[in-house]
Amino acid sequence: MSMLTYRYRIKDSTSGTHLARIASAINYVWNYCNEVSLLAFRSDKTFLTAYDLHTLTAGTSKDLRLSADTIQQVCTEYVTRRRQSKKITLKWRSWRRSLGWIPFKAAYIRLHAETITCCGHRVRVWLSRPLTGTMKMGSFTQDARGRWYVNLHCEVPDAAEPTGQRAIGIDLGLKNQITCSDGIIYSRENLTRQHAQPLAMAQRAQKKRRAKALQAKMANIRKDWTHKATTAIARRAKLLVISNVSSTKLVKTPFATSTYDAAWGIVRHQLTYKAKRLAGVCVAGNERFSSVTCSGCGIRSGPSGLSALGVRAWVCSGCGVEHDRDVNAARNILALRSGRATPIKGIPVR
Repeated sequence: MSMLTYRYRIKDSTSGTHLARIASAINYVWNYCNEVSLLAFRSDKTFLTAYDLHTLTAGTSKDLRLSADTIQQVCTEYVTRRRQSKKITLKWRSWRRSLGWIPFKAAYIRLHAETITCCGHRVRVWLSRPLTGTMKMGSFTQDARGRWYVNLHCEVPDAAEPTGQRAIGIDLGLKNQITCSDGIIYSRENLTRQHAQPLAMAQRAQKKRRAKALQAKMANIRKDWTHKATTAIARRAKLLVISNVSSTKLVKTPFATSTYDAAWGIVRHQLTYKAKRLAGVCVAGNERFSSVTCSGCGIRSGPSGLSALGVRAWVCSGCGVEHDRDVNAARNILALRSGRATPIKGIPVR
């Protein structure tokens, strides 16, 4: 079983005020947890658990006009985030600095057609796709432009048999974002550079709404493209081997802008959970020397170094085979993971 999140935009503009009031109460609970945790650490050098916070916030649901279950979810989420960050306190939440967030459980929500009823309040949504699986929990969230969305976390069954029968190696790059060992390349324009000029003009003119709209547009295009590409890859493979290229190292180089735009972390995450849903396997592969090693004979005769990054095709000096740089790297990543130093059977070398 896997957990999927269905996100729908709320189209009832009159619900924004109501949700903003609830989000303000959520911030109050979060800041209270932050304050009492800090006081407990200063006095006893101990960290409050979720059970301790549940006890301290008991009986406040009527005054805050929140359900007791929602208050408990906020306390539990606070403790989880504090442990993950390994900090004594977390950032304080306010309506100016923090986006709205309202968690809830499935028992407190009712979905009928395009209407969602939560704690007696009805909101209308754009039901862009049908809801499947068993709903477990969810939340209302706000984006930077002030728009509200509802996120429904549903448990869905995984596929019994893989839809594809191939083993595919994947090379993550900057010019070609995703290159597969079977020769298929998924590439898009650099969105950051494409929208750099209008975004800079909006920021210099202090047009905050225009700047946020451009940033949201880039994020939506990137997310849509990544979902379509990763879904196509996961559907035709039973084994995915993804290169372990480090984005944290490249962001310290002149390629930082392109590295952030490529969003390798999102690609890895989507391929991992989509392969699991389709009964496939997704693992990491070593990309060391994958670009300079010939996938036909194994000789390291390819272009190497930062000065040779512009060389996209090269001819092996050992066997005379012409290689596409990214496709050759993807084949080597798959071959090394499979323990083979010879060309992959069934995939022609070009």
